[in-house]
Amino acid sequence: MSKHDPLEPLSPDHLAADLFGYQSVLTDEETKIVMKVRDFLTAEVAPRANEFWEKGESPVHLLPKIAELDITGLGYEFDGRIPARKVLTGWLGLEFARVDPSTSTMFSVHSGLAMSSISILGSEEQRQRWLPSMRTMDKIGAFGLSEPHGGSDVSGGLETTARLEGDHWILDGSKRWIGNATFADLIIVFAKDEADDEVKGFVVEKDFDGFRAEKIEGKYSLRAVENADIYFENCRVPVANKLENANSFVDTSKVLRLTRGGVAWAAVGVMIGAYERAVAYARERVQFGRPIASFQLISDLIARMAGNITASLGMALRVSQLQDEGIHYDEHAALSKTYCTTRLREVVGWAREIMGGNGILLDYDVIRYFADAEALYSYEGTSQMNNLIVGRGVTGYSAFV
Repeated sequence: MSKHDPLEPLSPDHLAADLFGYQSVLTDEETKIVMKVRDFLTAEVAPRANEFWEKGESPVHLLPKIAELDITGLGYEFDGRIPARKVLTGWLGLEFARVDPSTSTMFSVHSGLAMSSISILGSEEQRQRWLPSMRTMDKIGAFGLSEPHGGSDVSGGLETTARLEGDHWILDGSKRWIGNATFADLIIVFAKDEADDEVKGFVVEKDFDGFRAEKIEGKYSLRAVENADIYFENCRVPVANKLENANSFVDTSKVLRLTRGGVAWAAVGVMIGAYERAVAYARERVQFGRPIASFQLISDLIARMAGNITASLGMALRVSQLQDEGIHYDEHAALSKTYCTTRLREVVGWAREIMGGNGILLDYDVIRYFADAEALYSYEGTSQMNNLIVGRGVTGYSAFV
């Protein structure tokens, strides 16, 4: 058997970091879509990712170009397009995050959280009203669940309220960390109904009276995602904009169960992005007269990174396969999210370590991955909260307070 170059993929379409060739589970047609997206990201996103990260601005100019790829809402059924497998949509999330976690998050908030909320919790009329224009990205979506005083406890601790008055719902309160909210056309908002204390879902349009969004400044993770504080002051939302099937937090959890698996894929993508740069650097950086890749301590770190990537990719892939098979429980999504993002923190730390002082320079990219990993580790449920979900699924007993 001939010696394999570790920087060369197992086949022309595979990433070199995919040591076990997981991409082979994709069909030929799915692989063509992945390659189209990979080429786009290389040409359009990679050259300016650091620039937008440093500015703290979302690359909204890319949205029409992303729309042309026709991958938005790929998991949902549209006229002339059948839903793609979750295996494919997950892999596309990996590809985005591998190049730029911020662009990945900007896209996944719209195509994942916002569109999933309408697809899963909306009526047929609501799906027809909003999803086609979201697919073409003529309307951009955001997702509002977290609050200034509530993150892990939002299932029972929402402070944003809704009350029905005639043909409108009146929303009062605020949300925090809402990605895309500074430029979104539609914001999915969850609020507690004053009448029955149940969590209800609404589609708030940006021009509604009583709604405003303020960009959060001083953020040093996912800087090119424009997270916002959003406020509702006697905000009048038409009855027709209340999501028909969003009537309790159990309904809200259906969306989170789906998108948590997507965070696992994104974590793998970030790992691969950091790994690729660290391996290339180790092969080129010369100390004591030879490339640092030839030193045992560096080789050990690279092997650990490869192990984390391979194990996490296998888990993310299996969760998507279970989704495609219709076998998907809270503990599946929670375990993949907490495991992959924990391994992510290790990988980006090792990548930065390999680069020494250069690892803190934006020119080398790894510090961007290092910082962005912290947001992935925290959003869509902290590691501890997801572990409690896993424990409940395994034992049948809930350890939630």
